[in-house]
Amino acid sequence: MGANKLDNPKSQLHVRKATPKDVAEILDLTKRVYAGTGIPDHSKASLRGTINNFPDGQFVVTVDEKIVGFCATFIISSRVALKAHDWNEITGNGYASRHDPKGDWLYGMEVCVDPDYRGYRLGQRLYIERKKLCQELGLNGIIFGGRLPSLARRIKKYGSAENYVAEVQQKKARDPVLSFQLHNDFEVLGLIKDYLPTDKQSMGYAVHLMWKNPKVQEENGASRVKAHGGRLPDTVRVGTVQFMQRKVSSFEEFIDVVAYFVDVVADYSGDFVVFPELFTLQLLSIEAEELSPAEAIESLTKYTPRFKEAMRDLALRYNINIIGGSHPTRVESGKVENISYVFLRDGSVHEQPKIHPTPNEDYWWNIEGGNTLHAIDTDCGPIGVLICYDSEFPELARHLTDQGIQILFVPFCTDERQSYLRVRYCCQARAVENQIYVVMSGNVGNLPKVANMDIQYAQSCILTPCDFPFARDGIAADTTPNVETVAIADLRPETLLTARNSGTVKNLRDRRHDLYRIEWKGQ
Repeated sequence: MGANKLDNPKSQLHVRKATPKDVAEILDLTKRVYAGTGIPDHSKASLRGTINNFPDGQFVVTVDEKIVGFCATFIISSRVALKAHDWNEITGNGYASRHDPKGDWLYGMEVCVDPDYRGYRLGQRLYIERKKLCQELGLNGIIFGGRLPSLARRIKKYGSAENYVAEVQQKKARDPVLSFQLHNDFEVLGLIKDYLPTDKQSMGYAVHLMWKNPKVQEENGASRVKAHGGRLPDTVRVGTVQFMQRKVSSFEEFIDVVAYFVDVVADYSGDFVVFPELFTLQLLSIEAEELSPAEAIESLTKYTPRFKEAMRDLALRYNINIIGGSHPTRVESGKVENISYVFLRDGSVHEQPKIHPTPNEDYWWNIEGGNTLHAIDTDCGPIGVLICYDSEFPELARHLTDQGIQILFVPFCTDERQSYLRVRYCCQARAVENQIYVVMSGNVGNLPKVANMDIQYAQSCILTPCDFPFARDGIAADTTPNVETVAIADLRPETLLTARNSGTVKNLRDRRHDLYRIEWKGQ
């Protein structure tokens, strides 16, 4: 992807509504995307018409204010959308002039992504915005005609467009567009001939596709979507990785393992994936011989720039927020801190140092504590991070809760069961007393030649307050101890607010502010 790759750490990726001021840049984007396909160019007039006819339905993806993705929609009645049609007819020749505010379906008339920025799931981000809009408007779902850009060069092999679509549906063939749409829960209604006759790659065909809004029920009361794999609206999906410490031969091999787990949680439509404290100590196994503790920590701090760059890239490519465990980092003052890096899917990177190093961290690695503790704003609301031992200090979690967090992430690293249980019980207490969700992620496995990382014990979990709206034992999900795995749960921030305001107990509301308070003196 060359110079356009999102490798500038200050670059950020955003999805927003399109405005008339964007028309010239959108036009330039669509010309580059469809060059050589036979698809006629949009015009400035048609793009202005699309935006003006339905301002809420047009979205762009920007990287540092540059438009790198665009999608257009309008509302249409089922009477029109469900029968065979062509692109010009249903879109009003590309102006979205058939937008019907009283319609019951959202029609997707355009999605395109800058070729230089493919690989960052920009199409998925735009589809997510469409689905959000559809649900906000209470529409039945989304309908559109999808391209088949591989059809022309593969038609001889499959004999017909119908056979090709059937093979893709059965996953015996892969189409870059249709396979993506099927993965995003769209159903094939049929094949439309002469949908866009000038589309040479698709031979004029389009696949008539439908996504059903899970918030809208069938007339007979049955759900419009299958229950298996379904996700409740207004939830935050979190995946915690119980990470195996194993010998690796290179930094690239380490990142490949991390990318595997990021991909797994992203494929489950996760919003956050969480890694354990000090999981980067695995990089020390690259060394040919065992290093002294001082040499080991110095060697590890040299990986910080590469680690941050690689993890940020994963967050962007997989469209997921990553809690990057923690990594020893030499800070400007010259001291080494144990820092959790949070990589958001918009490209921003945040830091949370460990406030309280353990006696072992101090003794073996001369790690010192940081003095900053901030809530981090994300697209799923404010979150907080406390690294392992910090979770055993209730003042820290209360300070973050006062800043508005609803989810607390606790990357941890413990060597045996008693150490683990100290962290686990304290995390459960933090969930109860602050009425928040707490997500724990720990290491398993062994690194025999890495000082202070000989053995590991973990049972990663996702904890809730203990009250009627939550899981019976205050555990939304947990793992089998000491095996490499992932636990996933859907968390509902709205349920926290309900519990805080009308729960069996109201820990936050019932505090005696006239008697005590948390006074933070750090940064």
